[in-house]
Amino acid sequence: MPDQFSSEFHCYEPNQGHGLRHDPIAAILGPRFIGWISTRSLDGTLNLAPYSFFSIFNYQPPIIGFSSVGWKDTVRNAQETGQFVVNLATRALAEQMNLSSAELPSDVSEFQIAQLDTIDAKNVVAPRVAQSPVSLECKVLQIQQLSTLENKKINTWLTLGEVVTVHISSSLLKDGIYDTAIAHPILRAGGSSDYFEITPESLFKMRRPR
Repeated sequence: MPDQFSSEFHCYEPNQGHGLRHDPIAAILGPRFIGWISTRSLDGTLNLAPYSFFSIFNYQPPIIGFSSVGWKDTVRNAQETGQFVVNLATRALAEQMNLSSAELPSDVSEFQIAQLDTIDAKNVVAPRVAQSPVSLECKVLQIQQLSTLENKKINTWLTLGEVVTVHISSSLLKDGIYDTAIAHPILRAGGSSDYFEITPESLFKMRRPR
């Protein structure tokens, strides 16, 4: 074991409690990209909410997903319309992203609360965040309620969608390659308020062995 790490370990079983000030698992498995999900309800109300339980699960076709702790407006809208949009949350949009995480009545749009503009999507009814440099239009593949080892249903819902249209600001494309760091995306870390920002200085390269 490298010298900078202690040879002693804090070990616990999650169902017995972690014994720490804050649950460490989210911090261990972070920072995590934020799925800033926009949807439209059947009555036309626009919804926008950030989900840090978010990732990509397949290349071709591109399948991405987010998990919601609780049956929220985003999940309901995605189920009823079969569509959603993922918008990139950047450092410049961090405050607006945070405002959109507030628990609001279903008939109130987070776009208004966060003072964000919308752009019509090309192939889905959900809108794009106009200020975001990247948007992924998605159609729902499945929505699955999660269960425990004892097969007990929990109030958490995984939504998987196939990306059907991609919008990228041309300023983020360098010689035909998407430059992740130029956008300065933000990621959710552990703790109640911790985030990280990706910058060009954090880049290192390592190729797979053959």
